[in-house]
Amino acid sequence: MWDERLEERWRQLCAEAITGMAEWRVQHPKATLSEIERALDERLGNVRARMLEDAAMVSHAADLRKAPAVDGPVCPRCGAHLEHRTWEERSLSTHHGQTIRLSRSYAVCPACGEALFPPR
Repeated sequence: MWDERLEERWRQLCAEAITGMAEWRVQHPKATLSEIERALDERLGNVRARMLEDAAMVSHAADLRKAPAVDGPVCPRCGAHLEHRTWEERSLSTHHGQTIRLSRSYAVCPACGEALFPPR
């Protein structure tokens, strides 16, 4: 689940954002505060998206087969515990316009048949 490789990846992403921002600033010495903010948000938005994607993928909901049913998500319609049906990839947009891709269990409710991509 969680391991040091993930933390190292995040450290590398942060280092790249810092280096990229420093290089951008050298190339744009007369940038306005708004321009600096946009450049910074772009770099930090990328770091944020990758961290969000990674953190979501290590959650129990990413693979319902690995977690006990009682710990898994429940059906919003009837409250029964959802079961893994297949794998789905879903693309979502973050607040800063970055795209994250989540590959996780697509679930079905054994009681009422509701099928969904678990939210947690």
